[in-house]
Amino acid sequence: MQEAVKSKFEQTILGNLTPDGKLLDLENKNIGPEELRLLCDADEFSSDLASVEQLFLSQNQLCGESIEILSRVKGFTGLVSLYLNNNEIGDDEAKVLANAELLKNLKCLMLEANNIGPKGAEALASSPNFKNMEVLFLDSNPIGPEGARVVASSEQLPSLQALHLDSTGIGDEGIMAIAESPNLTDLKKLYLCSNKMGDAGAIALAKSENLKKLNVLSIWRNEIRDKGGQAIAESQNFMNLERLYMSLNLIERPVRKIIRGSELAKRLTTLVMD
Repeated sequence: MQEAVKSKFEQTILGNLTPDGKLLDLENKNIGPEELRLLCDADEFSSDLASVEQLFLSQNQLCGESIEILSRVKGFTGLVSLYLNNNEIGDDEAKVLANAELLKNLKCLMLEANNIGPKGAEALASSPNFKNMEVLFLDSNPIGPEGARVVASSEQLPSLQALHLDSTGIGDEGIMAIAESPNLTDLKKLYLCSNKMGDAGAIALAKSENLKKLNVLSIWRNEIRDKGGQAIAESQNFMNLERLYMSLNLIERPVRKIIRGSELAKRLTTLVMD
């Protein structure tokens, strides 16, 4: 029976590996502890795993034991992007991942739509394995303001260029922490949709001296009103901004007109607004 499972899993691996060996797509393939254990011990195709740069393990209901085993996999020596979105990863699993050698060379980690809270966010943000991380997806996890604060205060993310925090419940408090962080000065892309951001958060972003390198800012589906909208339009800190997404807020028509006619809007390549 074990041999049959092993043979089937080998077929799954080789059947979902791109011809150049750089991408392994195991999304929604019923990967669980047994399969991951085989992956952990798979000497026979270790050379195949070493060339993998992108690994997709989304939608496999991964949690608990599965994440423990995944953290011990050593064959992916060239891995730079790991996609674990839409699983069942909580704070305990986030702590395990934070200490996994598998993440040491990662430049992109996708954790969207799991169940990571403030404690899990703290474990990830304080991990010594994230020195090379350039893109971090925490969207649709309940990290809240506390989680945003620990990410903002972390000195373990020196390479971070894109931070995805859509639908994380961070509110104005968490957004202000991001805006005031001296550790995120190299950030180029910031995604803050659906966080109940009001004028306070928008004004903090507009006044931030730390976010001057942003070229993409996404703040749609929030609760920004006229003062916040006008502060964004008048900001002198968004000189590098190229794309601004701010639809579905509470900005009245006259101020939306001011924004469209602003110097900021003239510099943008993309402005999406109601």
